[in-house]
Amino acid sequence: MTTPLSGKTALVTGSTSGIGLGIALSLAKAGANLILNGFGDASAVIAEVQQFGGKVGHHPADVSDPAQIADMLAYAEREFGGVDILVNNAGIQHVAAVEDFPVERWDSIIAINLSSVFHATRLSLPGMRAKAWGRIINVASVHGQVGSVGKAAYVAAKHGVIGLTKVVGLETATSNVTCNAICPGWVLTPLVQKQIDDRVQAGVDPQQAQHDLLAEKQPSLAFVTPPQLGELVLFLCSEAGSQVRGAAWNIDGGWLAQ
Repeated sequence: MTTPLSGKTALVTGSTSGIGLGIALSLAKAGANLILNGFGDASAVIAEVQQFGGKVGHHPADVSDPAQIADMLAYAEREFGGVDILVNNAGIQHVAAVEDFPVERWDSIIAINLSSVFHATRLSLPGMRAKAWGRIINVASVHGQVGSVGKAAYVAAKHGVIGLTKVVGLETATSNVTCNAICPGWVLTPLVQKQIDDRVQAGVDPQQAQHDLLAEKQPSLAFVTPPQLGELVLFLCSEAGSQVRGAAWNIDGGWLAQ
């Protein structure tokens, strides 16, 4: 049976858990071959993605290192014939006031959350242009459009991702390659769970801690889910999404409507 993305290969960075895994599963269900990326033993995740029948690979690149990103793209070319869909998802977080922000944490967040998007994109674009088709989808954040106290590096990086998305969207505008960003609000990832846990450690009831976190920013009072993000990625990969270019698409429970 032919599925929408049969014959396409998707590379999703940071895809062994959370948002990245949710997106990878949606792409696999739609028939894409998958290259997963992340640290540690990925055998269980590979098996989870393989159930949909496509070819699945894994590369452990540390995306803070441009040389390892280049090695991952060389692997994709060698084993899969290149990348048709690039989802730049890998990200880390650290919370501190600007004057207290550790310099090494700033450097790591910029490298992983922003510079890796540039390196993976520049290395993927020639192959997409040669095939006359490609989709680049950058997982930004509502923090690519608004700020929050204590998140200087993350907010700066995500604003940068949206700016880079616009430039690549313009540079590919007359081709069959598109570049867009998706901007989730709160998703219950390990990064967000830590913020809930910090409130619990301060003496707040777990359910109340979750409610309070959502109520501060997200009017729906519900988390965005990885499968919802995966469905948005599928739309952007479809013919219906072919004229969405350089966009930053909010999926945030109303956060930015306020």
